[in-house]
Amino acid sequence: MITPSQSIQLRQVAEKAARLGGDPLLGVFRSGMDYGYKRDRHDIVTEHDRASEARIIAAITGAVPDSTIIGEEGGEVGTGRVRWYVDPIDGTSNFARGIANWCVSIGAAIGEELVAGVIYDPVAGNMFAADLATVTLNGTPIRVNAEAEQHRAVLLTGFPNTKHTRLFGRQALDAYDELLDAFLAIRTLGSGALNLAHVAAGWSDAAMGFRTNSWDVGAGAFILERAGGRYFGFRDGVPMTPGFLMPDYIAVGRDSAYPVLAAVMARLTGGTANDRILSKEALGS
Repeated sequence: MITPSQSIQLRQVAEKAARLGGDPLLGVFRSGMDYGYKRDRHDIVTEHDRASEARIIAAITGAVPDSTIIGEEGGEVGTGRVRWYVDPIDGTSNFARGIANWCVSIGAAIGEELVAGVIYDPVAGNMFAADLATVTLNGTPIRVNAEAEQHRAVLLTGFPNTKHTRLFGRQALDAYDELLDAFLAIRTLGSGALNLAHVAAGWSDAAMGFRTNSWDVGAGAFILERAGGRYFGFRDGVPMTPGFLMPDYIAVGRDSAYPVLAAVMARLTGGTANDRILSKEALGS
């Protein structure tokens, strides 16, 4: 483990790297750009994703040589003690089409324990940042501020998309219908990292994701928990730790009771999640 002061240093490195990766993107945003495909035509990548990741890696490894980078575009590089989870543009489809919901996400871990994280939204000029001592938005402390009951809450999620309908079939649409009925509203930002940042800042109440990657959620999970929220990672419907390394998640404010989220998670993944996970008693423990 590391000290809070060491965590602060890693957070500062992440902030600088995020700005170096993200600020140049403003010069090409909404300028029209070509893009290619990764897994399928719903999973795009631009030359700017790769260039941003290269700038971020150079900044991190220059400041912290004892590093391993786990990046969306370049995979795992290095064998260092500090493990960095890097998404150079979270929300690439938004970025490529001129929609302003995209960000840079960088989380730092020692072993499997997150110790620092930043989510940088260049368009809005917002830097969400956390270390073992503080959690802030542009230098001002933040705290979750979620509605206690799900019928008053807003859920941020990219579910369901084509990946989910392929995985879960008609059950995905049925589950979405259930969530629509349970929550005040559901909104899709198009960036999982921003979903978590918005819950951490108290701007929304809950977030949910399926088949995510560590670079998608590492920074956001840490920022959320430092802001007083709860992040539950699931594998095959079973809550497991460390949560950010699990493929599915539910994220809520500390005292929020949203049992339908756990019920949907269990039904779609065939696991053992139940509404006790998101009961007031469990969340307040």
